[in-house]
Amino acid sequence: MKGLILVAGKGTRLQPFSLSRAKTLIPVANKPLLEYCIESLKKIGINEIGIVLNPAQKDVCEYIDHRPSDNTSITLIYQIKANGIGDAVKQAADFLKTEPFILLLGDNLINESLLSLKETILSNSINGAVLITKVSNPCDYGIAYVENNQIIKVEEKPTNSASNLAIIGAYAFDSNVLTAINHIQPSSRGEYEITDAIQWLIDHQYTISYQMTNKKYSDVGTIERWFEANRWVLDSLNRSVETADPSTTIKNCKLIPPVHIDKNCVLTNSTIGPYVSVSQGTVIDNCRIQDSIVLENVYVSDVSSLITHSIFGKGTKIDKLNIENASIECLFFDDTKIISK
Repeated sequence: MKGLILVAGKGTRLQPFSLSRAKTLIPVANKPLLEYCIESLKKIGINEIGIVLNPAQKDVCEYIDHRPSDNTSITLIYQIKANGIGDAVKQAADFLKTEPFILLLGDNLINESLLSLKETILSNSINGAVLITKVSNPCDYGIAYVENNQIIKVEEKPTNSASNLAIIGAYAFDSNVLTAINHIQPSSRGEYEITDAIQWLIDHQYTISYQMTNKKYSDVGTIERWFEANRWVLDSLNRSVETADPSTTIKNCKLIPPVHIDKNCVLTNSTIGPYVSVSQGTVIDNCRIQDSIVLENVYVSDVSSLITHSIFGKGTKIDKLNIENASIECLFFDDTKIISK
């Protein structure tokens, strides 16, 4: 059985941070979304993984090249034009061959184990299975209608829906889905929708099952969802303070869990947390930071105001900043420089 991860999306709603890195490399608690996907497949014994990306995403190639060596075999598959999930799966046909596979969207963070999806698709009578959860805003999702433990209908982002069961970015299929994709037409937005392929399978008497989850899930497609995902993943650390490496120095600091601090950082004379992730190579001195995401190689020193609900792009440098009687809530783009004399 194989795994397939789709990462070709542009991440326009995460700009400007997605201008300098692929959306799937956006870090949550200092780990890229792509790595969470790879790990979730490895946990259920899937070590042969295809990644569908755009040829311009050189940073994804570099990330895969520099991953620590393990028993995972990763194949890069190129999708020249973003024509939808269905088209992305079609581009992977030579990789998938006739094997069943788990399909993941590379910008989704899912806390549920994929084991049930794997076991379901490996049973002889099931041709597909999806992970679903109850949502309050069905118009933002592909929606499933279920009956007798099967999906009987799917809709893509319906205006009015009698179901609140959303398909949340994890699927399992046998090779019949490739036949379905070859039979569907582009949607009104010009994409080959995976929901249309699922509906084709249903209409042609194939069996589509589902797994319900109540666990945390985030489509990390906006800045606010990025904050949300960072919070709940940090919470999963059991409200601890985690440092990734002894190369990090922490001196005269108050750390309020949950906090995650990466390698090669220097933190001094500061209060950090709760809900803060600090990426590698960062220096923080004489600051108070909470509910924030700090990317790589950031330097922040002598900021007297409380910094909250902020993102520091990589290479940001802030030295001596004070806003009287106010906290700072800001998005600092990559390589921002604020230096006061």
